[in-house]
Amino acid sequence: MKYTYKLFTICFALLTISACTNLDEILVGDTTSQFNGEEPSFGNFDGGGAGPSDPLSSAFNALRSSGSASHGGYWSVQSVSSDEMAITQKGGDWYDGGIWLDMHRHTYTSTNDPLNGAWGQQYDAIGACNTTIANGGLDANQMAQVKALRAFFYYRLLDMYGRVKILTEAGGNPAQSTRAELFNFVESELLASLGVANVSVGMDLTTSPLGTANAAYRINQFAALGLLSKLYLNAEVYTGIAMNVEAEIAAGYVIDNGGYTLCGVGCSVPNEGKRPAVDSDPETLEGYAAVFAPNNQNNPEIIWSIAYDNVEGGGMNFAQMSLHYASQFTWNLADQPWNGYSALEEFYNSYESADKRKAANFIVGQQFDYSGSAIVDYAESSELELILTPFIDELEPNASREGGARLGKFSSRQGQRAEMDNDYPIIRLGDLYLIRAEAKARAAGDWSLAATDVNTIRARAGLPAMGSVTADSFLAERGREMFMEVTRRQDLIRFGKWGSSWWEKTNSDAHKTMFPIPQAQIDGSGGTLTQNPGY
Repeated sequence: MKYTYKLFTICFALLTISACTNLDEILVGDTTSQFNGEEPSFGNFDGGGAGPSDPLSSAFNALRSSGSASHGGYWSVQSVSSDEMAITQKGGDWYDGGIWLDMHRHTYTSTNDPLNGAWGQQYDAIGACNTTIANGGLDANQMAQVKALRAFFYYRLLDMYGRVKILTEAGGNPAQSTRAELFNFVESELLASLGVANVSVGMDLTTSPLGTANAAYRINQFAALGLLSKLYLNAEVYTGIAMNVEAEIAAGYVIDNGGYTLCGVGCSVPNEGKRPAVDSDPETLEGYAAVFAPNNQNNPEIIWSIAYDNVEGGGMNFAQMSLHYASQFTWNLADQPWNGYSALEEFYNSYESADKRKAANFIVGQQFDYSGSAIVDYAESSELELILTPFIDELEPNASREGGARLGKFSSRQGQRAEMDNDYPIIRLGDLYLIRAEAKARAAGDWSLAATDVNTIRARAGLPAMGSVTADSFLAERGREMFMEVTRRQDLIRFGKWGSSWWEKTNSDAHKTMFPIPQAQIDGSGGTLTQNPGY
């Protein structure tokens, strides 16, 4: 491999100014020009666009603006608070008043800005749903969809804050609900959208206002049932009453009747991130990797997803949030990444080497540019080459800028803008296999009953079948499959692991299983919102 050392433009973002200003003195080899955003050309790219245009557009477009795949709100709060990942403080970079350190250590308070941001994002989205309903003109199918969508946003509030106001029209000021009341509202709205009184074996959906056609950017019967299966799986956390039988039935119905298939061998898309000069870059992305690719809009595993588009449907910024500044040269990114989020070493190491998901989910090792030449991080070390290590030396105050596996599950394409094109699955078949497995095991009190579905998922990952399944081994397997899909916080709480210590997190207060009601919301409520216990 020819080594051409390339200078990248990171100096302005760093506190290590002195190192940057001396760059001319330590350059070795050939120095290339800086990245020119006009080259090379990557041809036409079809990522599926921003979704359909219909009377439901403004409500469904709110999925993108509700923090589903961007920095600072819902996705960040759910992910950084778990043992999946952290945002390390790199000197003066990413300190942000300590909000992300608090989030990871569970020392957050009611004044944490991202918690207030996540709250506002969901209510803005609920407002869009209420406006769509109030505007009228919806047929029965459309009304069922928008109410199911509104229930989804309330499901997020139920999971994070528990006790909120249930607004079903503009201008209302209802009393703050209990967590059980909010659970009942979400359940009843989803059941009503399906046209059934409950989820049961043999339920008849023939009169449901929701359809069965595969339309991933809208809600059909299978999307609603998938959401119900998630709700029921966590019911004991939310209400104290287990509903695992219902979770198993709902997930099983979709698996058996939906017509969706796991994306495995032979399920592939062109690799839009391939560098022609790098032989190790595959021509196609297959199986698990294809589910999350920039061109995943027609993936057979996805039941309900959020349509992202770099021009018309912005809101997904994973590459910017996680990649090292100099990774701009690998994918010819239009904007320099922010070098923020990285996976915890222990979580990364929970994957077996043969696990295909490990290569798909993380970016580690020496980094090369579009032409296959080594990229150099002059500010980090005397070794020059940019090498991303799973090891992270510290959470703060001056963590290594190369420490931590980077989040690569939603893979990048060549010439990518700050806004990505990958659709984000809300309901997908792989998750439903694991929900059915867990619900069946919990209902019977026998984790061996989870083995069949777990091993279906493991086979797709290229792994041998588990001989036996325990609660701990199941949780680990679910974590590996669902990385970056905002289920880890729920899973840790459900399995009683939320209070455990990991890396630099030691706080184990029981009340932390619910976030505090943001103080700004309490202050603005005129005394009609009260704080969650313990805060």
